[in-house]
Amino acid sequence: MLRQPIRILGIDPGLRRTGWGLIEADGNRLIHVACGSVETKDKAPLSERLVVIHDGLIAVIEQYAPHEAAVEQTFVNTNAASTLKLGQARGVAMLVPARLGLSVAEYAPNLVKKTVVGAGHGDKTQIRMMIGVLLPKAAPQSDDAADALAIAVCHAHHRQSAVLRRALG
Repeated sequence: MLRQPIRILGIDPGLRRTGWGLIEADGNRLIHVACGSVETKDKAPLSERLVVIHDGLIAVIEQYAPHEAAVEQTFVNTNAASTLKLGQARGVAMLVPARLGLSVAEYAPNLVKKTVVGAGHGDKTQIRMMIGVLLPKAAPQSDDAADALAIAVCHAHHRQSAVLRRALG
């Protein structure tokens, strides 16, 4: 039986910019497919910004047909209003792939960093550098796109345990 590569969509939710990154996992081999970000206007009402994120992610999924998705969990910061708005963007980022039939895994930011950089507190520069090593053809134009690729890589490494958790859950 021929094994098919798994196409994974990583999503780094943000209200200003939601990063997305697509990779294919073929056994231990990771292949960059595409990456980018969905940008919203700072002055637009929250509802309009959420629609832009929604429509942008639908377009990505329709264009690239991933098999699975992974989203970074929200970390709580000191500004409760910012955390709440980020949570709303994250809700859209989880809803869109789920409504289109994809399984959606969630990963803590520290696990993403530890998987990609080797330490749970890597910075944006280290993540970009390691994405360049792991996915040499990737050239993310923003930190959000690089982070989304890192989330996809994290899922590629941890997906078996995520699939098992869903089956037992």
